[in-house]
Amino acid sequence: MLFRSRTSKIVIINKPYYNYYQRSGSIQNGEFNERRFAILQTARLCIDIAAVLGKEKQNIILGNEYDWWYGYGIKKPIITDISPKTNSHILICGLSGSGKSFSVLRCLRELIQAGSLQDEYYFGDFKQDDTFAFLRKCSRYYPYKRVLDALNIVYEKMHRRQSGEDKSRYGVTLIIDEYVAFILALQSEDKKKATEAMSKISELLMVGRSLSVRAVLALQRGDAKVFENGARINFGIILVLGSALKSSYEMVMPKEFIEEIGERKFKAGEGILLLQGSELHFIKIPIVRNIEEMQPLCIQALS
Repeated sequence: MLFRSRTSKIVIINKPYYNYYQRSGSIQNGEFNERRFAILQTARLCIDIAAVLGKEKQNIILGNEYDWWYGYGIKKPIITDISPKTNSHILICGLSGSGKSFSVLRCLRELIQAGSLQDEYYFGDFKQDDTFAFLRKCSRYYPYKRVLDALNIVYEKMHRRQSGEDKSRYGVTLIIDEYVAFILALQSEDKKKATEAMSKISELLMVGRSLSVRAVLALQRGDAKVFENGARINFGIILVLGSALKSSYEMVMPKEFIEEIGERKFKAGEGILLLQGSELHFIKIPIVRNIEEMQPLCIQALS
């Protein structure tokens, strides 16, 4: 967008987040208000987003840029590709009250909307509180100890594709809320089963992408102890939400990014997003005022 002057001379002023276009010799434009530029630039931003989403069906919106939202009041979406050509395994970390479970639900909705009608979703809800109660009648909802069943089903599907028995490549997504708690509970009952479960998750993270099999794991801390053979590095999308300790960041991202985070403090639904191990964002997850509107879509996908 250009502002033309009577002299037809155009001055471009570059500032953080926006390109400012100012015509020379104009008093009214001499001290152009940043908010006005933000409004003008929003139109271009919407066009850019529409072009990206229209070009690739399997893009999802993970949240909004934190600094854009608090600095300028603009919702600039963070968009990423979740097609098999990219690593779309998702790790969501956060203590109780960080917005982790809501982010899982929102992530499920985004994946469903970006996927095809053939795609399958298996939801393991180890905590089994009221958060996902609306899913309890769905055939692919696995509460508490049945989380292991969901893992085994998805693992077998992956192996049938790997062996060539199954040639299909529609998306298969395994979601486990409170993954670490699930593993710890297994260890207290049957260490062999716990070891097998961790091994299956690790294998899924290592080879699942090219077979269109995805894992979405939510936990409080990304401890390496619950990921065998260094499989933790295979998450292409990592979210750390809320007021996290430095050690929580150290578990899931390189040192240089931790230095960039510095002393920033985040509220529930806010935090750090690392994409493909190299792209750091500060993120704000949009608040959904009416969660009931999301429920029918999720119920249909899990039934």
